[in-house]
Amino acid sequence: MRAVAMRVAKAEVRVGGETVAAIGPGQAALVGLGREDRPADLDWMVRKLHALRIFADETGRLRHSADDLGLPHLLVPQFTLYGDVARGHRPDFGPALPPDAAEAMWQEFLTRFGTAERGIFGADMRFLSENDGPVTILIDSHASRSREP
Repeated sequence: MRAVAMRVAKAEVRVGGETVAAIGPGQAALVGLGREDRPADLDWMVRKLHALRIFADETGRLRHSADDLGLPHLLVPQFTLYGDVARGHRPDFGPALPPDAAEAMWQEFLTRFGTAERGIFGADMRFLSENDGPVTILIDSHASRSREP
């Protein structure tokens, strides 16, 4: 599972010109699901996104999570995070979880995550964000496996 987490001043998702999700200051995350993902990846990513300390304290150090500060989350499904361009210039999306399985896993991820604004799976979305900092973090649950004992 992959995510791009961003500290944002504001962010929104539009579908067909209509805003379907929006937050003011908070954390937005583009989230992709891969063929090798398992339920443990969902739990790991939920914990990581809830605890991610990308908000500064009074000294400027990144010590607070969105949850610590009572700020909202915006989650956007983004299969293109699994685009592989190792060979050529056209992304190969083979590593992404196929749509039917991905939609079911996305819904399970949302259930486990809890309260958040949400993009719409499979929709042609426009994601608009005003990044704060900018603070943008790449997160990959598979990279964490290499550090497991």
